[in-house]
Amino acid sequence: MATLLRPVLRRLCGLPGLQRPAAEMPLRARSDGAGPLYSHHLPTSPLQKGLLAAGSAAMALYNPYRHVLPFRERPRISTSTLDLGKLQSLPEGSLGREYLRFLDVNRVSPDTRAPTRFVDDEELAYVIQRYREVHDMLHTLLGMPTNILGEIVVKWFEAVQTGLPMCILGAFFGPIRLGAQSLQVLVSELIPWAVQNGRRAPCVLNLYYERRWEQSLRALREELGITAPPMHVQGLA
Repeated sequence: MATLLRPVLRRLCGLPGLQRPAAEMPLRARSDGAGPLYSHHLPTSPLQKGLLAAGSAAMALYNPYRHVLPFRERPRISTSTLDLGKLQSLPEGSLGREYLRFLDVNRVSPDTRAPTRFVDDEELAYVIQRYREVHDMLHTLLGMPTNILGEIVVKWFEAVQTGLPMCILGAFFGPIRLGAQSLQVLVSELIPWAVQNGRRAPCVLNLYYERRWEQSLRALREELGITAPPMHVQGLA
C-alpha cells in the first residue's frame, strides 16, 4: 500500500517530508516485515493489503465513520488536541465555529476516525491518519452533510484531488445505494460541481487547518477556489 500511495501523494499534493527516495528513508519507516513500525501498526501481506483496500472503499460507504497531510509537526485533530471552548468562542462564520457546527448538527466527534494500522510506512501512516482526521473538515469546506449523497460528493472531490483507489471506488460504486431522485441530482449537478472544484483547488489535505480556525469559511473557500454547492442536499439520501 505504501508503494501505491507514495507516488500519488507526491504528484498531487507535493507533501513536505515525502520527497526523499526510499534509500534515504530511515529503517523504521521502511516496510521489511520485521514487525510493527509505529503505534497501532499491524504488518500485512500483499494479498491482505489488496483485500484491505477493497474493503476500506466498501466500508467507507456502508459506514463512513468506521474509517474514514503531512507536516513535520504532525498535527492531529482530536478532542485531546482541540480547544473546543476556544473554537466555540470564535465569530460566526469562522472555520472553527463552522466546523463545530458541522460536528453538532451531524452528531459526530473528532475522535470517530479509527487509527491507521495497516500502512507499512511510518510517514505514510501519518498521511493516511491525517486524511481521515480532516475528512470532516472537507465536509465543512464543501458544505456537504454526512448522509450517503453528501459522502459520495466528498468522495468525488477526494478522488479528483488524490487519485486514491479507495476514493475512486467510493465515488463510482456509492451511487448504487441512491434513489432515482438523488441519483439524478448527483449526476446532473453535484458530480460536475465536485469535479470542477477538485481540479481547481490546491491539495486541501495539505492545509494547516489548525492555523486557520479564525479565518472565515467564506474567505477560505475563495482562497481555495471552492464555490458553494449548487443546491442544499441535507434532505436527500
